[in-house]
Amino acid sequence: MLSPSVQKNDSALVFIEFQHEWLSEEGVLQKRLVIDKECFRKSVIQASRVLETARSVGWNIAHAGLDFSDDREFLLFGRGENKFGLRGAIPKAGTWDRIGSSFVEPFVPRDGEFVVKGRSGASTLKNSTLDPFLRNNGISTIFLMGYATHICVESTLREAHDLGYNAYIVVDACAAFEKNQQDYMLENIVHHFGEKIDAQSLIMHMMGS
Repeated sequence: MLSPSVQKNDSALVFIEFQHEWLSEEGVLQKRLVIDKECFRKSVIQASRVLETARSVGWNIAHAGLDFSDDREFLLFGRGENKFGLRGAIPKAGTWDRIGSSFVEPFVPRDGEFVVKGRSGASTLKNSTLDPFLRNNGISTIFLMGYATHICVESTLREAHDLGYNAYIVVDACAAFEKNQQDYMLENIVHHFGEKIDAQSLIMHMMGS
């Protein structure tokens, strides 16, 4: 149960990578990485319910995607040469091109919804416009949804904590590659950096606030 003090004017919903790479059956990441397809499918449904409610009641919405359509040599990551982690993996896979970076309905940003730019890390807050957007609008509480739970969602949660935000993971509106990854993150990591909430509880709070 959310505290009544959590209101729409000082809160924002952050949708992480609701893009072709993850949501389309032809997406490279969807095909190569997602093993638990049913859990993933359910997370998309729950996130769409949250988004629909947020739009109807006027909550702050931020779309935090990834886009290398204008940097196909991956100069940001030093071309991926001798780089560890995502800095090497993304250039090697050649993901996040124009098609892969495109948002998928109903998650295509609408007028009045913030689209994060400049991101350079696993965290959607890293070197991006998300932190200034939140601070300049007096937002102190954020709700995270998206992909993957144990990578970019977790990275954002950790950085949000260190930057002073109150952050919630919407547990059934995000997904990992496999159930054991999802369970471990939710059971062992989240409580160190934030809190958990399910989509229905968030929807009910938004409708009543």
